[in-house]
Amino acid sequence: MKSIGVIALTASLLMSCSSDDDGSPVTPELVVPDTYSFTRGGQSTVRIPGQMERIRMGEEIIGAFLNFDALDANTSLLDDMFTNANDAFSEVALNSSSRQIRNTLASSEDFFEGDNAPLGASQSVILRTQFDTYIDGQIDDVRVNRNRNAAAGVSGQIVDGTSTRYVDGRGVEFNQIFTKGLIGGLMVDQIVNNYISSSLLDEGSNREDNDNEVARNDSGTDTQMEHFWDEAYGYIYGNSQNVANPNPTIGDDDRYLNRYVGLVDRDPDFNGIATRIFEAFTRGRAAITESLYDVRDEQTEILREEIARVIGVRAVFYLQSGRRELEAGNMGGAFHDISEGLGFIVSLQFTRVPNTNNAPRAYFTGAEVQGLIDRLLSANDSASNGLWDVTSDILNAVSADIAAEFDFTVEQAGDNQN
Repeated sequence: MKSIGVIALTASLLMSCSSDDDGSPVTPELVVPDTYSFTRGGQSTVRIPGQMERIRMGEEIIGAFLNFDALDANTSLLDDMFTNANDAFSEVALNSSSRQIRNTLASSEDFFEGDNAPLGASQSVILRTQFDTYIDGQIDDVRVNRNRNAAAGVSGQIVDGTSTRYVDGRGVEFNQIFTKGLIGGLMVDQIVNNYISSSLLDEGSNREDNDNEVARNDSGTDTQMEHFWDEAYGYIYGNSQNVANPNPTIGDDDRYLNRYVGLVDRDPDFNGIATRIFEAFTRGRAAITESLYDVRDEQTEILREEIARVIGVRAVFYLQSGRRELEAGNMGGAFHDISEGLGFIVSLQFTRVPNTNNAPRAYFTGAEVQGLIDRLLSANDSASNGLWDVTSDILNAVSADIAAEFDFTVEQAGDNQN
């Protein structure tokens, strides 16, 4: 029998017979560790450097969007960070890395790059170009006009309490739609449509190699299948203070998916979601190490459902928060929150409906996502000024349409004050 070493808590297989006397095969019962810590031959088999680097790259991009002095000095800074070019990062290790964010955006096996991917490589190009336009809008419009007061059809700054928001003529904050959209386009897509997908996990000889504990390279101890699963894990927990035991600080370790898993978990209506996600990752990894592929695949579907719920909840939450600010007369606060909601709506097209391995699909198609965005911005009305003209009725209607695809109500998602 294969063995699994676990740091901090031993995970083993207990043997139980389906019958005491009929000679049926022995069925293993998986015991799951409390922490995401796995070893082989006394060495850790968990390695997630790519995810750790991309999260840190993303963190620097967040800061750079509103660092107008730096953007004035180098108008290519955001593009360079997005593509990891020209030593754009303050961290030397990131500049020397071969990794980048842009070419990983919208690149999953199941949606974009596999032989049967429904969207294909051409849609990857379209989506990456869409994110380029958010950068271009920040550089060519918002940056240039940041010192004037924003108004309908006029980009500039607008007060939100003690904060200042920088918007385009429609009231959209490009930094918010970019960042929240990246949660879906990078983190969610790579997790639910790529690294935990059977199409990638079982590719080639991966099952046979995993059964025989064949290391994926000469310097490592992990199998290729184990590594793929770990990479998915890294897109939520890679920047955690304790990667093996991340939930004590969930929500505080980065400003991407980790943050919003934590925020949704703090809502009493959704409390426990962080535990369910972590336990599914840990159980799935233990199952891989013991070649229990049915158990692994069950965890994949749990992760797809729970992670999609995080995106849906936060999309509705920000639209409802924006509605409350709008009704209070705080346009800056409304634009800020709705822009975050727009970003999460962008992310919806990267979610994955569970049990759709034969015909992979998101909770919302790209066309449906664009339809939601167009409604919020009144894009089909040539006289519209975008969010300057948005109403509570529109925000409520879009919120309801999003919630209807999930198992929560607008009220449940919208009343969280985190």
